Amino acid sequence: MSPSTMPSGLVSPQTLSEFDRVEPITASDAEIEQALSQADLPALLCALAMLTGDDDLLSEDLRPPTPPMSSTISPQGGMGEAAQSKARALALQKLRAYRDAGCPAADIPTTPALDRIMRFMIKDANESYLPILRHELGIPKDTGAPEWHKSQVAPDTVFRVAVIGAGVSGIAAAHRLQQSGLDFVIFEKNSEVGGVWWENAYPGCRLDTPNFAYSLSFAQKQDWPQQFSRQPEIQKYLSSVADAAQIRPFIHFETEVVSMVYEEAQALWCITLKNAAGQHSTQRFNAIITAVGQLNRPSFPQIAGRESFQGQTVHSAMWPQGLDLQGKRVAVVGTGASAYQIVPAIVDQVAQLAVFQRSPPWMLPTPTYHHDIRPGMTWLLQHVPFYGRWFRFWQFWIASEGRLPLVEVESDWVHPVSVGRANETLRQECMAHLQTQFGDRPDLLGKVVPNYAPGGKRMLRDNGIWAAALKQDHVALVTEPIECIQDTGIRTQDGRLYEADVIIYATGFKSSDYLYPMKVIGREGKDLHQWWQGDCRAYIGITIPGFPNLFMTGGPNTGVVVNGSAIFSAECAVEYAMRAIGHLLQSKQAAMDCKLEPFKQYNDVVDAGNLTKAWGVVKTNSWYKNSTGRASQTWPFNLLEYWNLTAQLKVEDYDYISLR
Repeated sequence: MSPSTMPSGLVSPQTLSEFDRVEPITASDAEIEQALSQADLPALLCALAMLTGDDDLLSEDLRPPTPPMSSTISPQGGMGEAAQSKARALALQKLRAYRDAGCPAADIPTTPALDRIMRFMIKDANESYLPILRHELGIPKDTGAPEWHKSQVAPDTVFRVAVIGAGVSGIAAAHRLQQSGLDFVIFEKNSEVGGVWWENAYPGCRLDTPNFAYSLSFAQKQDWPQQFSRQPEIQKYLSSVADAAQIRPFIHFETEVVSMVYEEAQALWCITLKNAAGQHSTQRFNAIITAVGQLNRPSFPQIAGRESFQGQTVHSAMWPQGLDLQGKRVAVVGTGASAYQIVPAIVDQVAQLAVFQRSPPWMLPTPTYHHDIRPGMTWLLQHVPFYGRWFRFWQFWIASEGRLPLVEVESDWVHPVSVGRANETLRQECMAHLQTQFGDRPDLLGKVVPNYAPGGKRMLRDNGIWAAALKQDHVALVTEPIECIQDTGIRTQDGRLYEADVIIYATGFKSSDYLYPMKVIGREGKDLHQWWQGDCRAYIGITIPGFPNLFMTGGPNTGVVVNGSAIFSAECAVEYAMRAIGHLLQSKQAAMDCKLEPFKQYNDVVDAGNLTKAWGVVKTNSWYKNSTGRASQTWPFNLLEYWNLTAQLKVEDYDYISLR
C-alpha cells in the first residue's frame, strides 16, 4: 500500500527491543578487568545491581557525590580513588560470575527495587523526581506510552492526526500515535527522516550534547561510536528508529505544508500541501502536531550588497553536496555553533580563510569533544544488559539542573560582566581556558574574550581546535563590522576588502519565527503570525488560544540550553498532546481550545523566570531572543518543573467544542 491509502494505526507498536540487545560475555578475566579500567562507574554499579540484585554494589561508600557542575563535569561523579578501586573489584567479581553462569537473561526488578537503585545515584534528591526518572530509564516499562487505546475509548469515532515533520519530534509523535491506535499521517518536506540532522550536513557537524542524553526514551541507543557524535551517525540513528518502529509507511516525503486553516463548522483543520512537483492538494484532520523544530529555516544576515557577490554563496544549513574548497579563498560569516565546527574542518583545505565575528562565544573546556568512546566502555555497553540505559539515565540526572545555578542573576551582585557570584566563578574558569588556548597570541586573545556574562548566549564546547585553526598563518579573525558585500568579497567599515571565492553564512536559523513560513488560521479567521507579531508564545510551549487541537513540539520557551537536550522537551510535548487527545476521545468532545487567562499567567511566569537568568538580562545578540528582545526560546527552570507541567492535563485550562 502507498502511504496515502494505508489505514494508519494498524501496524502494531514495536518494543524497539533491538536497541537493548547485548552480546554474551566470552572475555577472559584480564580482558574484563581491562574494560573496567575505562568504565563509567556510577552507571555500571546501577546496571550490575539490577542484573544481580546485589545491594553491596549500592553501599554508601560507593555512592557518587556528584559535585555541582562548573565549566567541567567531575569524572566518575566525583568518586574518590578508593571508591573507584572498590567499584571495579566488585564489578569484576559480578561480571565473572555472570559470564560463568552462561549470561542468563536479566530479570526485571520490581519498581521498589528499581527506585532503590535510582536513589543510590540521585543522592538526596526529592521523591518528586522518581516519576520523571522512571520515564527516562524506561524500565520495567515505557511510561511515556499512552495510557489509553482508541479501540477501547472511542472505537467508532473518526479522528485523524497530522504530524508535520519527521525529525526527532515527528518520530516521537508517530510512535506515540501508533501506540494509541490513532489514524495519523506525517508530512515531511525533505526526502528522508531526520529534520535538522538530515539538512545540516556541513563539514564538522556534530552534537554538543553528550550522545546518550540525545536519544529517545523509547529507543535508547547503546552503540554510539563517539561521545559527541557526528551528523551522519545521528541521522543513521533516527533512520534506524523510523525503521524499527515501522513508521516510514505513514510518511509523505517531499510534501510541504503550506497552510493550516481551522474550519469551525466541522472542527477540522484543512491542510494545504505542496509536493515536489509544485502541485497543491488539501487534506482534513481533527488535530495537528507540529514537529518542525526551531532550527529548520536558515537565516541570512541583512548586509548591503549581499546579492551582488559573484562567487559561490553557501549557508551552513544548505551545504551543497561535493562542495570543493581546496585552494580557495573562503569567508565565513559568524562565530556561533556551526562556524565553530566548520572552520576547523575546512581550515587545512583553503588557501585563505577570513572569519567574521560580531561577538565571540564563551567556550566550555571539553577535551574529549572529538574522542571516540573508549574501547573498554564500548565493550561494556555491548555486553552488560541495560548498561546503556543506566548511562543515559546518569547523563540525564547530571543535566537535570546542569549549569542553571551558574547563570543565575543575583540582585546584590554588581559587576560589569557577570550576573552573579556563581556566574563569575564560571566566567573565571572559562577565562582561564581562553588564556590557555590563546596566551601565546595576545592579538587573538583580545578578540575572543566575550564582554557579556557566560550563559548570555549559547556556550560552545572546545577541545582546542578552534584556537589551532585561528592561529594558522592563512586565517584572519575579523572583528571590524561588515559594511557591505561586493562582487569580489566582503568590505569592512575600515575600508578593507577581503576577497573571496566562497562566502559561507554560518548565521543560524529563524529560530524565533515559530511555524514559519506556514500560514496558520484559527477560529474566527485569526491569523497566528499576525497575532504573534514576532513575539511567539504558547501555553506550556504547546497550545495557543484560538487554535484548537493544534499542538506544538519545540514551541516557544521550551529550549533547555544549559540543562538538557531538545529531545526531553519534545517528548514531554508529544506525551502532553496524547493526553489531550485521549481526553477528547473519552469525553466525546471534538476539540479543545486553550483559555486566554492560563496562557497569560503561564507566560508571565516564564518571562519572570528568564529575567533571573543571564540570557534574559545581558545585552548581546543571541538566538535565544526574538526581535522584541524577549527571551522567547529558553526554558528558565529545571527539567522537573517542565515535566510536572506537562505530565498532567489541566482540563480546566481549556474550552471544549462539541459537534453533538
